[in-house]
Amino acid sequence: MTTPADEILDIVDENDQVIGQSPRGEAYAKGLRHRCVFIQARDAAGRLFVHRRTPTKLVFPSLYDMWVGGVVGAGESYDDAALREAEEELGVSGLPSPRFLFKFLYDDGAGRTWWSAVYEVRCELPVAPQTEEVAWHDFLPEAEVERRLDEWEWVPDGLAAFERMRKHRGA
Repeated sequence: MTTPADEILDIVDENDQVIGQSPRGEAYAKGLRHRCVFIQARDAAGRLFVHRRTPTKLVFPSLYDMWVGGVVGAGESYDDAALREAEEELGVSGLPSPRFLFKFLYDDGAGRTWWSAVYEVRCELPVAPQTEEVAWHDFLPEAEVERRLDEWEWVPDGLAAFERMRKHRGA
C-alpha cells in the first residue's frame, strides 16, 4: 500500500516548467518546488468551508485552513487536480469544475516552495470530509473567518493565498 509520501510529483523550476519527478516525501524533505492547488469552497449561502487539518498530515499538521486542495500529481493538470482534490477533501462527487482565478509562487524562504493555482467552487452537496485529512470542519461566514485570522493558527500558504485572493477581488 502506498502512502501520501510515496506519491510522485512533478518538480518544477521558477517558471513552472517540469524539470524532474520525485516522491512527495522526498520533495518535502529536500525543499523541491512542485505544484499545488487551492480551492475556495462556498456553500449555497456563500459561506466558506473551513477545516482543521489532522495531526498526521505531512505538512502543517493540526493547523486551520480556509482552502481545500493539495499537490498536483505527476502529469496531472492543475484543473484536474483542483476537481479531484475538492471532491476528495469535501467527500463529495459530482462537484462542478472549480473556476481558475490566478496562480502564484509560494516560497517561505525555508525550503517550502510550490506553484499554487487558486480556484473557487460552489458546493451545494452535503459534505463528508476525509477523516484522515480533516479533524474538524464547518462552513463559516467570511466575516467570521476574517475575525479568526488572528485567533487560530492557520496554514501559512493558505494565508498567503487568502491575502492574494483579497487583492484579486480588489478588497
